[in-house]
Amino acid sequence: MPSPPVVRRRLLIFEPDAEGHALEWLQHLIAFAEPGTKLFILAPRALCTALEQTMPTPTPVPVELLPLGKLEQRLCLQRPLPVAAFARWWVMRRHLKRTGADTGFFLMIDLQSLPLALGLGMAGRRIAGILFRPSVHYGEIGPYSPSDAERRRDRRKDVLYRRMLANPALDRVLSLDPFFPAYARSHYPHGGKVEALPDPAHPPVPSTSIAEPSPAGRVGFLLFGYLAERKGPLAVLDALALLPASLACRVAVTFAGRVDPVLRESLEQRRQTLAIAQPNLWLRIDDRRLDSGELAALVDRSDVVLAPYQRFVGSSGVLLWAASAGRPVLAQEFGLIGRLTRDHRLGIAVDSGDPAKLAHEIGRMIEEGPATFFDSKTAARFVAAQTPERFASLVLSV
Repeated sequence: MPSPPVVRRRLLIFEPDAEGHALEWLQHLIAFAEPGTKLFILAPRALCTALEQTMPTPTPVPVELLPLGKLEQRLCLQRPLPVAAFARWWVMRRHLKRTGADTGFFLMIDLQSLPLALGLGMAGRRIAGILFRPSVHYGEIGPYSPSDAERRRDRRKDVLYRRMLANPALDRVLSLDPFFPAYARSHYPHGGKVEALPDPAHPPVPSTSIAEPSPAGRVGFLLFGYLAERKGPLAVLDALALLPASLACRVAVTFAGRVDPVLRESLEQRRQTLAIAQPNLWLRIDDRRLDSGELAALVDRSDVVLAPYQRFVGSSGVLLWAASAGRPVLAQEFGLIGRLTRDHRLGIAVDSGDPAKLAHEIGRMIEEGPATFFDSKTAARFVAAQTPERFASLVLSV
């Protein structure tokens, strides 16, 4: 009988939200973990179940799945956000004690900037995490005309980051924004704790069949993911209503992903209005969570991937999905997404909060051809730098 593996360190990874990137990222961490590590994954029960069904047998290292209790999960997703921040702090501290883990890792550490800034510790344990949405440096990476609310947000973040990084319990912050680490080093005494982390490209997956492919001969636009208002579905429908009829009849638009319940009624109203205004435009909304094979098929069969976020702070895996498939994006010009789109020639960056400007760029892509706006060589280099192995290596080295 083989002897049990030697465990030299124990890492507790915590993610209370089952939506979005979490499943894919946790799969990467399990797949590329180095011997000598034991992983404890603290997550919603649905996420633990999905991991259990997809984990290799045997796993490369010991993995223990820890489903969150109902009260724990409810508190961690509570509003206002400071309540959720302190709840997540309490849950992490509680489970670090229970598991005996050496280090706690927040798969999203943004909310923890408040407890960390207040000097809270973890009873001698070290913590680290992934920072999704720094914005204090946006004036240095591209066009930035912040509103009064955005200025207040950035001043608040600046204070929190400065104090957070000074907390001795914080070992490292891994930033999905590659431009933020240099800013942190030049602006904060402990900015050296911030390192860049690649947003990992999803490994190629087999495409599955699509029940209702878009009609042949039209330019296909795809918006996918969790369809919240910040992702821009309403702005897209408003823009489509402004297209000349001669272009509307040449386009096919697919929204694929679970619609935010808060948005469902508004989205349906806009859809009905658009059907009257543009009777020859083809539109399908598939309101459900799609698996990776279905998404791969949709991206492969599209001509343009939409990323018209509404002044969204942070990065987006949509860029990687599109670049990996050789498809241009139509993306917001604001912040990191706009900068990456421009730097790597991934498509068009536009003021996506303005339906008229969005409609103009949709029209250009129809008339000039989507490939005109995409550089396959620079896109390939962009994808090659975002490997799941590198992502996992940096996270597991904390």
